[in-house]
Amino acid sequence: MKFMIAVDLEGVACAVSTVGDTLSTSPNYAFACKQAVREANAAARALFDAGADQVVIWDNHGEGVNLDYDAIDERCDIALGVCVAGRWPMLDESYDGVLLVGYHAMDSTPAAAIAHTYASTLYQAVTIDGRLVGEMQIDAMLAGQVGVPVIFVSSDEAGVRQAEEWMPWIESVATKKAMAYHRAVSLHPKRACEAIYKGVQRAYARLAEMKTLTCPSPCRMEVRFKTLEEAQRANFRDMNGQPFGFADAYTRTGTVRAPDILFF
Repeated sequence: MKFMIAVDLEGVACAVSTVGDTLSTSPNYAFACKQAVREANAAARALFDAGADQVVIWDNHGEGVNLDYDAIDERCDIALGVCVAGRWPMLDESYDGVLLVGYHAMDSTPAAAIAHTYASTLYQAVTIDGRLVGEMQIDAMLAGQVGVPVIFVSSDEAGVRQAEEWMPWIESVATKKAMAYHRAVSLHPKRACEAIYKGVQRAYARLAEMKTLTCPSPCRMEVRFKTLEEAQRANFRDMNGQPFGFADAYTRTGTVRAPDILFF
């Protein structure tokens, strides 16, 4: 049995940013990296204890070089870095499931910790066939393209709600309840890891019930930018190779075969 654990930072226990900062530039970044390793290890340990043969931990926050790799469970393989076209690193049909650990709600979600969609200063909203999507939904769709289901999600309460709306079959753990973009009440970091361990064990026991999230193909995709400059600079191409049109000054739109244009 083979699994990949996608690890972000904003959704881990006790991770918040400070006013004017992203998490990566805030005083809390070092702790978030440490806690992400703990939570990823808890998920990996649950998988191995349940019978997994291989677990890949994917460091996918920002530039993909955030975690203390010496501190990761040595039974795991580690995917890291960026600057290669596409999203999931070497994910294929040989995997039995993927897990989203430390993820967060989509941009503009009220009362969600550090809510954004891939680039906190770039995208305000992304829709597929008129429905808002965030990182969890798009990552799940791209895994679904190769027939791999998301089986577990950890995030704040708002992120978990959004994940369960799209993927009601998953097991999940809410690591904290956000009060605002920069404020939350969190589980103690050790208790969050314990909850993730148990949640992943439940997910493994229910593997036969897990489903893939698929994206209609073709689909209409809209990307709303936070600045006019970025909207004008965007080089997105539709399924016919034509530049995305403008729905308005801030929003580019086009018909695509898959929502992976953000990663090329």
